[in-house]
Amino acid sequence: MGTTQLEPVPEPKYQHLKTVIGQALDSEFAVGEILPNERELAARFGVARATLRQALEQLELEGRLQRRRGVGTTVAPPRVGVDVSTTQHSWPGAGDDGWQSLDSAVDVPPPAVAGALETEAEERVHIVRRLRVSHGQPVAAELLYVPEGSVPGLTAIDAPAGPARARSVLRELHHLALEGQDRSVELGSARADDAKELDRLPGAPVLVVTTRYLSEGRTAAISVATYRADTCRLTFGDSVDLVMAS
Repeated sequence: MGTTQLEPVPEPKYQHLKTVIGQALDSEFAVGEILPNERELAARFGVARATLRQALEQLELEGRLQRRRGVGTTVAPPRVGVDVSTTQHSWPGAGDDGWQSLDSAVDVPPPAVAGALETEAEERVHIVRRLRVSHGQPVAAELLYVPEGSVPGLTAIDAPAGPARARSVLRELHHLALEGQDRSVELGSARADDAKELDRLPGAPVLVVTTRYLSEGRTAAISVATYRADTCRLTFGDSVDLVMAS
């Protein structure tokens, strides 16, 4: 039987255009800068707008571009590293972990969280809300659930409303000895509240990282962090990074 030589498949025009635009992003545009409109870009590169849209969609999937409501297409910031290994043990808010404390409330957690915390039905817990920002843009939102038994030294006087209350809960949590933590990661779709917090459309792809913190043989706190799937890079300790794209 003879050898069949496969003819080389020509590169699609939009793929070549994607490379050209990517080079322009590196040399001519800054993070957050708004790109010219499609008509101007198509004229600059001498292509049809349909070809241009395909190239822009690919760059958005790769995390190079972002389409922001009411703004347009902008140059995306570098991806945020999300360490999902369990080799490093630290409480939320320890050192400079990149999160901003927004506020804290006392309320009944979702049933799944209550089950993991082993709290009584309708038992209220501290819910700390935090936000992670990169290059001026929100990239992740977190809800941290802390049973009152984990922070027995917290009082109403020590915990005023707003960010100060959130920081007080975190400070009291750090008094416990952290024995370990485990994480789970799953892809999901942004709910309405997540989408508003992260400047995304409802239903946009997100990455949900759930962390359980263990102390004194029990679950002392649970973090549910929702990351924009187009802006995060998962890291696994010393292993190779895994890039997640929308």
